Amino acid sequence: MKYRLLHLLLLYLAFSSCKAVKEDIKVLQHRFTYPILKSKPYNHVLLLEIQDRDSLTPTHLSGISIDLSGETIPDDIESITVYAVEGRDKFITPDSPVFATSGKIASVVNLKGNMLLKKGENFFWVSVKLKNKADISHTMTITCNMVKTDSAEIRPQPVPSGETKKLNLGVAVRKHGDNGVHTYRIPSLITTNTGTLIAGYDMRYENSRDLQGNIDIGISRSTDGGNTWGDHRVVLDRDTWGGLPEKFNGVSDASLLVDKNTGQIFVAGLWMHGVLNKNGAWITGLTETSDSWNHQWKNKGSQPGFGVKETSQFLLSSSTDDGLTWKAPVNLTQMCKKEDWWLWAPAPGNGITMHDGTLVFPTQGRDANGLPFSNITYSTDGGKHWQTSNPANHNTTECAVVQLSDGTLMLNMRDNRNRKEKGKANGRAVAITQDMGTTWTTHSSSHGALIEPVCMGSLYKHEYMDKGEKKSILFFSNPNSREKRNNMTIKASLDNGKTWPEKYWILLDEGSGRGYSSLASVDKNTIGILYEGSQADMTFQTVDITSIMNDVK
Repeated sequence: MKYRLLHLLLLYLAFSSCKAVKEDIKVLQHRFTYPILKSKPYNHVLLLEIQDRDSLTPTHLSGISIDLSGETIPDDIESITVYAVEGRDKFITPDSPVFATSGKIASVVNLKGNMLLKKGENFFWVSVKLKNKADISHTMTITCNMVKTDSAEIRPQPVPSGETKKLNLGVAVRKHGDNGVHTYRIPSLITTNTGTLIAGYDMRYENSRDLQGNIDIGISRSTDGGNTWGDHRVVLDRDTWGGLPEKFNGVSDASLLVDKNTGQIFVAGLWMHGVLNKNGAWITGLTETSDSWNHQWKNKGSQPGFGVKETSQFLLSSSTDDGLTWKAPVNLTQMCKKEDWWLWAPAPGNGITMHDGTLVFPTQGRDANGLPFSNITYSTDGGKHWQTSNPANHNTTECAVVQLSDGTLMLNMRDNRNRKEKGKANGRAVAITQDMGTTWTTHSSSHGALIEPVCMGSLYKHEYMDKGEKKSILFFSNPNSREKRNNMTIKASLDNGKTWPEKYWILLDEGSGRGYSSLASVDKNTIGILYEGSQADMTFQTVDITSIMNDVK
């Protein structure tokens, strides 16, 4: 009898111990709005939080079951890998420990491994590597069905209802370190008359810093709607002009424009030769080892005048073969800049062709007192001659231009006042003109309709035919925040920019990035965006806008 009681006691203790392990381990799963990108070795699809509260028994993670049912197309996926990371807010790095990986993709993928769980919280990213042939119009929904340890099977809690239901695919057009380039910045995107997409960007070879530096403007082309992209081509490069090293001949801030009448493509960029010191004097004797630096927007980094030793230079190159080859650049500085302005520069993004064939670039500068302004620069003869307008606003910089349905030009501007204004008056400055910028009027949406953290944004007019009638929608993209460069969002307006209803907002990337973006039409039903996001230097994604088009009257 004594032995029987002892046996029952041991069974009870064993059962209690096993049950305790199950109760002491809890698994949460979180899905964030991050783009899932081709041309990346890993993507942040699902975050698992495994909480081990058992302070006595070591626990080993032995298996994770991943469910690909729903909208996920398994044939888009090359492999699935689970990485351990140090915290909820940490991304995967090349040094992140791998729990398990599998290239056998089915509706359910069982990953087996062996990793000791630490007491408390353990974080694991479920990552996918996409095939090169994956269609970026597809979406993905991945969940975790089961987590196994050496002592229990735990069913994770569902993804919280407020978190994203599905993830969108895209392409990492340029990543940090690609082709030996430290950082790619400042996106510009256009669709040529043949349907080719051209992405422009800064190639910052040595660091992520703005001008002055070793920077060229490059492009990549896509002939299949953005699913695949060719390698980079350098289109604006001053090399060692004037006998100075390349790091003192940087070109930055690309703006692309397609002449819809001729098909000719233009790229504008800002060239800085040498360095002006904080007092506006050109520094002599610069060599490869010199560490002098200044910026065209900083103190007196660009000054009145036209010469390369006085002011930053506005360059323009063009292509007549769909972006395959580019002509030597011409310098528009003396043609367009007012002599007493400290600076006249392209506004990064894209220009437009007006209904009458006039070509328009959004531009920016610093006036005779060094105060920033936004304006436009235009050509009425196909790009042979250009002239620049009066400022639309002051203490504004990077801007974007569209032509509204009535022929009016609208300029949407980054506003430095928003560095302090974080309340209801925070918002992009918006002005309109009916006389090519001789005079400007503040638009009703100015300062309030489109919030910003003081960052470049893209304004774009999507035009299409519907039953023989020409229709249009305005789109705007920027970090949808007053404080940080996160929550990259596309918004739509069906009333020429008066209102931007929240039901037409599309969140692409909730993470933090550098925040610049550029929009273009891919086809009648699709908008494309190139942006600086949390997952790549240059991210390209497409958005189906059919549901928005259905609301256009």
